[in-house]
Amino acid sequence: MQRKLTQVIFGLLALCSINLVHADASLTAQTTQKPALMLAKPYRSDIELKHYWISEKLDGVRAYWDGTQLISRQGNRFSAPDWFTQGFPKQALDGELWMGRNRFAEVSGAVRRQIPDPAQWQKIRFMVFDSPGETGDFDHRLQALRVLFAQLNSPSIALIEQYKIDDETALMQALDQIIANGGEGLMLHLGSAPYRGIRSDDLLKLKRFSDAEAVVIGHIPGKGKFSGMLGAVLVKMPDGREFKIGSGFSDQQRRHPPAIGSTISYKYQGTTASGLPRFASFFRTRNDF
Repeated sequence: MQRKLTQVIFGLLALCSINLVHADASLTAQTTQKPALMLAKPYRSDIELKHYWISEKLDGVRAYWDGTQLISRQGNRFSAPDWFTQGFPKQALDGELWMGRNRFAEVSGAVRRQIPDPAQWQKIRFMVFDSPGETGDFDHRLQALRVLFAQLNSPSIALIEQYKIDDETALMQALDQIIANGGEGLMLHLGSAPYRGIRSDDLLKLKRFSDAEAVVIGHIPGKGKFSGMLGAVLVKMPDGREFKIGSGFSDQQRRHPPAIGSTISYKYQGTTASGLPRFASFFRTRNDF
């Protein structure tokens, strides 16, 4: 009897969490055309490092400025206050809405709301790392951005620092320094690359752990200290294979687990002989809006 009651309670908690997530998602603004953004592949040590520009991988929300409005990866308009975008240039820019290191949940919650909270948006900056509408390779686009930002006068927008590193030892030292200061990793942008809205080696990401994404397809009740909460999520990989993730969740996340149908990011350490992630742990819920 007690076991059945626990299962019922967990089911109600999971249903409430799903409803809350769906209610929160309903706060996003109307859909517009989905922008074709450049996407990154994992870093490879066989690249010609001297040809790449290095920048910090920010823990923010990807955003595209089309010259008049901020748009998400999925084509939803961010309801930024008018004063936030005042002074932005009339050209396309690619970047992230960012509050600072280790504040992803806070910035994600803030930019999702259709009615913006001015106090939250005052803490956000649009950190720009590319100019999709500019012709030429990234070397040229970066120089054009530096000229542009030297003329801008807005506290809400900034150009992320881009620099060169000649060898992998120095690159790994820079990565360790970023992580020690609370950062997530590094991005490498090929100087000779045009802006292409695809995933390619033109843009690489470097972190100390591997990560990937999967869709939540089920909730597995917890046992023992997690009784009445989430024990694990059952997820589906892009290739259709399924596996469980039971670690990495806070107690709050176990009480209100990621909704079925949502996409999560997870960390892992290599793969098994069958190709499944080893030691997979929850990282965060992906919010592409």
